[in-house]
Amino acid sequence: MTEFSAELTGTFILILLGTGVVANTILKGTKGNNGGWIVITTGWALAVFAGVVIAGPYSGAHLNPAVTVALAIAGKFAWSKVGLFILAQCIGAILGAFVTWLLYKDHFDATDDPGVQLAVFSTGPAIRNIVFNLLSEAIGTFVLVFVIFYFTSPEITVQKTPIGMGSLGALPVTLLVWAIGLSLGGTTGYAINPARDLGPRIVHTLLPMRHKGASDWRYAWVPITGPFIGAGIAALLYMGLKI
Repeated sequence: MTEFSAELTGTFILILLGTGVVANTILKGTKGNNGGWIVITTGWALAVFAGVVIAGPYSGAHLNPAVTVALAIAGKFAWSKVGLFILAQCIGAILGAFVTWLLYKDHFDATDDPGVQLAVFSTGPAIRNIVFNLLSEAIGTFVLVFVIFYFTSPEITVQKTPIGMGSLGALPVTLLVWAIGLSLGGTTGYAINPARDLGPRIVHTLLPMRHKGASDWRYAWVPITGPFIGAGIAALLYMGLKI
């Protein structure tokens, strides 16, 4: 497996399982309907585990453009590869969201609330306040990236695996993403990953769904920009603390 295919496949699995748990929890008539926030945050955390296990040995399992950029800022990843990794992540996210729609198509058709349909694909604020929504995404991603840097300390790093410990590195980041969702995710739905929101939102825009509403592109820049801001600050702080 190449680095490109690893990032694409790992992100595909991440988004398939992540959007899948949301669909199972909120769409009408599913077995998991009304499962609640604990189910959603747990599902997303385990989705990260699955994606990292697949991609870790080949690409380091960034699965997130903000992580890729942060690693490049910190000198842990070549800038020349950043664009290729982000492209793979976005394609994987698009494919994952499409398969989720295909799997749950009957339940999408049965759900007459366009806001609920959109929530399967993309994040949205509980209270729309762009400044604080942006801050929420930045803080969540800051925690993600800053802690990941400490997973990568020299004594536990395995070659090509930024989160350390080979496939077992999936466990620490899984717990980290779970903690972020439980503690910080209630404001915006914690995208903390530009590809996670952008790819599925594109799919929502293109799909011919029954009861479909707007894709809320006016908000879409928040879960794209916020994670990059938070990741950049985390990388700079990590570098500063090492001096």
